[in-house]
Parts: sequence; C-alpha cells; structure tokens
Amino acid sequence: MTKRIALITGATSGIGAATARLLAKNDFKLILCGRRAERLQLIADELKNLTEVHTLSFDVRDQQATAKGLQNLPADWKAIDVLINNAGNAHGLDPIQTGVIADWDAMIDINVKGLLYVSKEVIPGMTDRRQGHIINIGSIAGKEVYPNGNVYCASKFAVDALTKGMRMDLNPFGIKVTGIHPGMVETEFSVVRFKGDEEKASTVYKGFEPLKPVDIADVILYTLQAPAHVVLADITIFPTAQGSASMVKRS
Repeated sequence: MTKRIALITGATSGIGAATARLLAKNDFKLILCGRRAERLQLIADELKNLTEVHTLSFDVRDQQATAKGLQNLPADWKAIDVLINNAGNAHGLDPIQTGVIADWDAMIDINVKGLLYVSKEVIPGMTDRRQGHIINIGSIAGKEVYPNGNVYCASKFAVDALTKGMRMDLNPFGIKVTGIHPGMVETEFSVVRFKGDEEKASTVYKGFEPLKPVDIADVILYTLQAPAHVVLADITIFPTAQGSASMVKRS
C-alpha cells in the first residue's frame, strides 16, 4: 500500500514534532516545515529509519518563501494527502489598551496569514485529485475569549472560521477538514508568550497535569485513521483539570 504524504508546519517542536514522530511510525511519508533548519534536520535524521522525510525551511509569514518552497517540491513529493497547519504562536499577554503592535502583527501573520499561505499552495493539488485531509490546529482561545487574550483569541477565532469555511468550500471535492482545539498543552508556547521568561512560563503549568504534545498527536492520528466516510470535524481537547479557557483545578 502506498504511504500517504503528510505535510506538517511548525514541525521543529511541540505538537508538530510529536505528530511527525507518531506519523512516521504509522506509514506516512513526511514533509516537515519550520523556520529552524538545524532542528528540522535533527528531526529528519531521527525519523529517516522509519520513513521517508523531506524538509522545507521557511517562515510561514513570508508568502514568497512559502510559495517557492512548496512549488519546488520534487515531483514524487507533490501529491500531498494530508496538510497539518500547526504553525502558530502567542506573543504577549497584555490588555488591549497596552498591547504591542509588533505582537499583534506576529500573531495575525503566523496564525492566520501563514495558515492561508500554506493552504493556498497545497489545496489545488487536493482539489485536482479530489481527495485529501486538512487539519488546522486551533485553540480553546478560538472558542472562548479570556482576559488579556484579545488579539491571540481573535487570531484563533479566525482559524476556527477558516476551518469551517474550508470544509464548506472543499466539500464538493471530497476533502476532509478537521479543526483541533487544544486547551493547555505543555510546549514552548508559554515561553514564547512570555518572551523567553522561563520562570514565568513555568507557572502556567503548575499544580495540575497539562496535556502533552503527544496527546494531540494521538488525536491527529485517530482522525487520519477514520474510515473514508467519517470526518471528525471539530474537536476540543482539555487536560482533565481544565474546565474552560480560564478555569483550571490546581492542587
């Protein structure tokens, strides 16, 4: 049986890296995308004994670099079966009145425009072949707004809306579209949000057991293994201790 080709953005850490490792063990060929070329190569070297891996190093915010990388894939890598739009970031946790414009731009450019730039290059091949599966990694912040979340929440609400719009537009082509919206997952997310302050970031996950990246990878694999007539359209996943975007039971 021919292995499906899965393209994963943000593959150098967190959910992206965990998903790459799990799919490599489950008969997928991988196109791994990320900004950090050295880390991409490390992951590729780790997985090359399990499956075929192709790497692309670009920033999803750069439309021209994104297009160039994806348009110049080798011929035997062009028929992408699965697109996992995982690249995304939170920058800052300021109330709207003191928000930093550079942070706003980064979140909108990565979380929304980056998703669109990558999808723009991959979707035409799927519609031509009338098959494919797109998984957009959103957030509970795209379902519920919380104090000081403002622009980050807005960007993830946009991901949710785009996911629903994709599902409608691509329905005539038989393409599956899934939105996965995690709650609190212990990754580099909070370190980035607090701009490298690891001490402050570590407090986010204290007093309870957060989700791990592999938990989300497990859900991704489950959606990809569903029968052809089944699509898990919209999935929210919390750690047991979390009750909402802003409610966590801590010890």
